[in-house]
Amino acid sequence: MLQIVGCSHRRSSVATRERIAFRPDQVPDALAQLQMRFPHTETVLLSTCNRVELYYAAEDPQQEPSHDQIIDFLAQYHGLSANELFDDLFRHTGKEAVRHLFAVAASLDSMVVGEAQILSQVKQAYETATHGASTGPVTHAAFQAAIRFAKRISSETTIHQRRVSIPSVAVCDYGPEIFERYDDKVIVVLGAGEMGEETLRYLVDAGGREISVLNRSLPRAELLAKRFGGHARPWDQLHAALKDADVLIAAAQTKRPIITLDDFMAVEAARDQRPLFLLDLAVPRNIDPLMADQLSVYLYTLDDLSRVCKANQKEREKQWPAAETILNEETDRYIAQWHHHATGPIIEQLKLQADEIKDLELTRLLNRIEETDEKTKHEIRRGFDRLVNKLLHPPLESLRDESQHGTPHGLLAALKKLFQLKDG
Repeated sequence: MLQIVGCSHRRSSVATRERIAFRPDQVPDALAQLQMRFPHTETVLLSTCNRVELYYAAEDPQQEPSHDQIIDFLAQYHGLSANELFDDLFRHTGKEAVRHLFAVAASLDSMVVGEAQILSQVKQAYETATHGASTGPVTHAAFQAAIRFAKRISSETTIHQRRVSIPSVAVCDYGPEIFERYDDKVIVVLGAGEMGEETLRYLVDAGGREISVLNRSLPRAELLAKRFGGHARPWDQLHAALKDADVLIAAAQTKRPIITLDDFMAVEAARDQRPLFLLDLAVPRNIDPLMADQLSVYLYTLDDLSRVCKANQKEREKQWPAAETILNEETDRYIAQWHHHATGPIIEQLKLQADEIKDLELTRLLNRIEETDEKTKHEIRRGFDRLVNKLLHPPLESLRDESQHGTPHGLLAALKKLFQLKDG
């Protein structure tokens, strides 16, 4: 059954998560090392800015590493001691682990519930592990079920539909009220920080192509522009950039506005009344609030966008009870199916062995009482069937009950040993 060792934003600090985070190029190497150390164990490694989680399992529980061994590996890989990490890492086993994976994939365990990025990160982690031959029957079943569950949450609730990040609300909610398309628009970014970059990413996803980045440090502007196929401009070209812009993202660190009403009036005639979509995402503000009074200007500030984000977050939270009901339902279904998969062959083998012994003894008995009439023979056969069924009923009932409410590995092993059943 699935196991997890990891940390997330829920109980670990950013510092702890950073210490054991894996870069994308480190993940295949870590999985390969785990495979060498624990050759019979399946592994998937999920590492994002908010969580580092190692999912693992073995078809034979006796060949599965312990939680402490996994913690030792994580610590050693990053040059740490296990004691430094122990209190910050959570451990989930069996049903609890499956439920956690489902919740993570559907963004029910995210810092921002409903954010869309985590599902693609889960898929990527699973694909990377599969490509490196680190997955197997247990992880295949769990991750494929988790991806199906995430799609069900998306289709049966609205938990993903209302955007709750500042950039997504700005571009996806307000943007369409101004522009139908972005592929023919000039996009200007002031500042090369995270907020400007994330907003730019949404604009590029919406079709934005012509991008200029201005920053007081030109090398930083060049670095951000290169990521999105744009170009950097010196800071002293700010007024020229304002004249060219259709969309302007202001996210620079300044003590006073860097775009004033006078700046705009100086280039207004050259703009020929083209609409200007302004996003002031800085604190203190980068853009003079008086700009909002101009007919062709659509100015949205951090406060405007934050109010919408908070309202949308509350709407998402209303969907949580419905999502949790589906989560519990799908987790129970998965556990029942998995345990049936695990116990089914043993039950069939036990029944087959019992029937073979019954048939052998019944044939021997009937051969000794050949002159007995058919009605009596029929009753003897029925008696043998009832006897076998009653003998098998307690162990099989215990096995089914354990499959529904617990992990049946111990009972399975006991039955196989008691009845001398073979694997396979």
